[in-house]
Amino acid sequence: MSADGRAGAPAGVRLGVDVGAVRVGVAASDPHLILATPVATVPRDADADSDIATIVGEILERGAVGVFVGLPRTLAGEEGSSARMARDYAQRLADRLRPDVEVRLIDERLTTVSAHRSLHAAGLPMKKHRSRVDQVAATGILQQALDGLRAGRRPGELVPPTTPADTPPDHGDRS
Repeated sequence: MSADGRAGAPAGVRLGVDVGAVRVGVAASDPHLILATPVATVPRDADADSDIATIVGEILERGAVGVFVGLPRTLAGEEGSSARMARDYAQRLADRLRPDVEVRLIDERLTTVSAHRSLHAAGLPMKKHRSRVDQVAATGILQQALDGLRAGRRPGELVPPTTPADTPPDHGDRS
């Protein structure tokens, strides 16, 4: 039994991450794995990884025990350049975290399409979608993972850190 009395995954905050070429959406769960909510849209910084440092900070601040990074496959289940970008991002994130914070890739086909539909249904004008769509997509990714966890599954594919076990992780504290 988990800490919250459920069979399956232990209680604890999880984060969802939707990686894009320009922005990264972030969502967080409650510690009881019930609900995913939008947190932030972070500008992507592929050169200096300041976006990864921001997400690591969010993980540490919330005491998160896991992160789900969306893996954008095609409808046929194949992986293209966006999936390679997400895999690389998840690996860099896993390498910056403590080994007890699990990073997993989760299939996110159509989450951005669903996010646009949700924003449209909420009455948000199209030009305002850009600032929120990544957060909403991250929320969809995380909610899918939470539903799996509550059902007793381990959704997604584990991304183990590549840093040696005796090397302390870099938590993004750059002075």
